[in-house]
This record gives sequence, C-alpha cells and structure tokens, in this order.
Amino acid sequence: MNSKKNSRIAPARTVQARPEDQRLSIGSTFAYGFQHVLTMYGGIIAPPLIIGAAAGMSSQDIGLLIAACLFVGGLATILQTVGIPFFGSQLPLVQGVSFAGVSTMVAIVNGGGGIRAVFGSVIVASLIGLAITPLFSKIIKFFPPVVTGTVITTIGLTLMPVAANWAMGGNSKAPNYGSIANIGLAAATMAVVLLLSKLGNAAISRLSILLAMVIGTLIAVFTGMADFSKVGQGEIVAFPTPFAFGAPTFEVAAIISMLIVIIVTLTETSADIIAVGEIVGTKVDSKRIGNGLRADMLSSAVSPLFNSFTQSAFAQNVGLVAITGVKSRFVVSAGGLILVILGLLPILGRVVAAVPTPVLGGAGVVLFGTVAASGIRTLAKVEYRNNMNLIIVAASIGFGMIPIAAPKFYDQFPSWFSTIFHSGISSAAVMAIVLNLLFNHLKAGNSDNQSVFVAGTGRVVREEDIACLANGDRFEDGKLIDADGKEVAVQASDKPAGHH
Repeated sequence: MNSKKNSRIAPARTVQARPEDQRLSIGSTFAYGFQHVLTMYGGIIAPPLIIGAAAGMSSQDIGLLIAACLFVGGLATILQTVGIPFFGSQLPLVQGVSFAGVSTMVAIVNGGGGIRAVFGSVIVASLIGLAITPLFSKIIKFFPPVVTGTVITTIGLTLMPVAANWAMGGNSKAPNYGSIANIGLAAATMAVVLLLSKLGNAAISRLSILLAMVIGTLIAVFTGMADFSKVGQGEIVAFPTPFAFGAPTFEVAAIISMLIVIIVTLTETSADIIAVGEIVGTKVDSKRIGNGLRADMLSSAVSPLFNSFTQSAFAQNVGLVAITGVKSRFVVSAGGLILVILGLLPILGRVVAAVPTPVLGGAGVVLFGTVAASGIRTLAKVEYRNNMNLIIVAASIGFGMIPIAAPKFYDQFPSWFSTIFHSGISSAAVMAIVLNLLFNHLKAGNSDNQSVFVAGTGRVVREEDIACLANGDRFEDGKLIDADGKEVAVQASDKPAGHH
C-alpha cells in the first residue's frame, strides 16, 4: 500500500523538476530569446519571399506577407512553448513557416490557383492534419530516421535552384540576370558567412547568416545595387489584416498536394520534438508529441486568416538549444513575443524585402545547404547492414530530384498528379514512406541479403565511437552500464530489422 502511495507521489515531483521549466531573469530570458529569433529569422522570411515572388507580388505586398509570417510564427511559438490543455508540447521549440511547403505552394501559385488557392489548401489540409494527430502520434514508428532524414535532405536540395536563381538576380527577365556583378555579390555574401563561421567567436559564428546579409547589403549600397526607396511607403505599424489578398479558394488538387506537405510537416515536427526532448533531457511520450502536433496544426489552420502559411518546428533552433545549453522553454516564449512585435511593424518587413536578391542567394546557398546537411546527419544514424535502407534512401532521393533536374517531367500527367509530384519534397516523402512500409514492415518475401545494394564491409567499430567509453563500462541486454552499475543514456537511433 505504502509503495503504491509513493509511486503516485513520484510523478508530481518529476513534473516540477523538468529542465525545460527553469526560469531565468527577465533580461537573460529576452537576450537568449532574441538569439533564437536571429537564428531562425533568415529561415522564417525565406518562404514568404519565395512564394511572394512566384505570385508576382510588389515589394509592399511581400513585406505584408513577411510581417504576417513573423506575427503568426510568434503566436504559434508561444502556443507551443507555454501550452494550453491538448495544445503545445511545452518544449523549447520555435515555430515558423515550414520550408517543406515552399515548392508545393509555388507549384499551386504557378498552376493558376494563385495565392488564394494556397491559403485555402493550407486551411483544409491543416484541419485534416489536426484530425489525424492522435493517429500520427501513435504511428511514429513508421517514420524512422531513414524516412525523416531522406525528406529533410531533399528539402535542402530542392531549394538549391531557388538559391541559384536569387544569386543570379531573381528576375529572369531583367537585363542583368546572371551578370557577374549579381553572382559576385552573392559570392561575397557567401564568403562573409564562411569567414564569420571560421573566425568569429561562438556568438558571431551563430549569427553569421544575419551578419553576412547586413554586410552584403552594405556592399550593394556602396556599389549602387540596392534600392531602399520603397521602405518608407506604407504603414510603419499595422495589425495583419485578415484576408488581405481576398477570401481563400479551395481546389481539390491543391488540397491533396498540401496534405502531403502537412504529413511531411507532422513528420518533421515529431522528429524535432523527440530531438529537443533528448537534448533537454526530459521525457517525451506519445501524448506530448500529440500535444505538440495539435499546436502545429491549429497554428497552420489559423495562419492563412492572417496571410501566412503552414507552421512547423524549426530544426536550426533545436541545434541552438544544444549549442547554448539553455533549456528553458520560457526563453523561446520570449522569442515568440519578439516575433509578434516584429510582425506588427511592417516597415521591418519592407526593409528585409529591399535586401538585394543576390545577397539572399549567397546566404541561401549556405542556409539551404544546412537543411540538407541536417538531413544527412539524420541519415548517418541509420543502420544499413542486412536491410533495404540504402535502396530506400537512394530511390527516394533520386525520385525527389526528378522534378528539380527536369521541371517539365510531369507536364503531360493529370493536374492533380503533377501538383503532388512536381514538388521534389512530396515525391521523396511519398517514395520513402511507401518503400519503408514495403521493405521494413511488410517483410514477406524479404531474403537475408536482398540485393547488391546491401553488400558491404564486415562489422567495423570506429576508434572515435569507443573513445567515449570509460574503463569498466559494459553492455547488458542492450543497455550501457558503467563501472558503478548505473545505466548510461544511449541516444536512440534507427534499429535494424530483427535487432534484439
């Protein structure tokens, strides 16, 4: 009886001692919060810039889109970190417009639907996403690193043509498109990013993208390549006007393709919630994943009312939590508040929109490359021996690259099909999920050594992998036990089929 009573009391103590519930002074909270904003600022403004440019918007309208994305991203971040019943993982996760949907949204815009069809598809797909979150938080096992790593890698690679187009000037009809001056400005910006990453201290290195954009813009000002004449036009302070671009329109093909994006977003956010839980050292169960995903979907569904797009957790901020060791979720809540304030000042959006496109291109090469590198890092955790994981990755990334290498590949197909597969991300996600189910879950017919793709070297353990082991450490029943008999935490990775 007594032991039962104790076991009932214990969880309450654990909840109070969660590392993410730590509170810092107001000054420190906002200083670290601002660092989170700076880390993801380049990422949150890129989607509205790309989508706005694809929709042929003026710099004033793009400024409005950026302000809306900052405002909604801030509110979504506060919901995710503070949390209300059933919504919010209460983890230090920054929310913002997901890169995952950019290619698909551009395809919808170019397919004749325009920006209003994008907003309509986001609303419906997010509501469907909200309905399937209970199921999704349970079927997390169907989205191992072999799937999430493939998708994140493809996101980075898919955005490379965008970075190249920016570096050339952004407007293919302009007389100076692809000029040495434009590409030179992009190269100078990229060089500054790399130089600051190498030479700067930790703080400067983390802010290298933002600082490089500032320095690149200053170079453009001195060489007469920047135009800030429109910054003063329009309001300085403004609440985002609901439906500023008109009422959303609902097209079935656009909704289907956006639903795939939502599934990718749910996958990414689940991966980020699990990753940040590991970094912070707190318990993450399916209930907490479900709460985080519901916050994601609710934010995404409301987002188009204020002229913004799908919301998801930002992976680069998960990295920032790891680098700084600041685990408090209230630090990220403060970052969310800063984003809301920035969103209420559209003049800031117009300043950013006036940054020369080649400067964004130079920074974009590194920024989008970082997304691909994050995916490769996830794929590095995958077990490739005696299973079909290598062929899953190979086929999925290859399939995802088809619309990038040959943009007209699916032009002869029905419009709903081409909308789905015109996005390299959707293509790779569909292929990775189907192949993972086919090869790793439906094992009927699988032989021990299914194909030449799995043939590899004998078992090898690298010296650096065992350097961390102390004298007396041992493995028992899949657990690492130290010399004192205590269990050492082992970071989870994708286990091979049949592993015991």
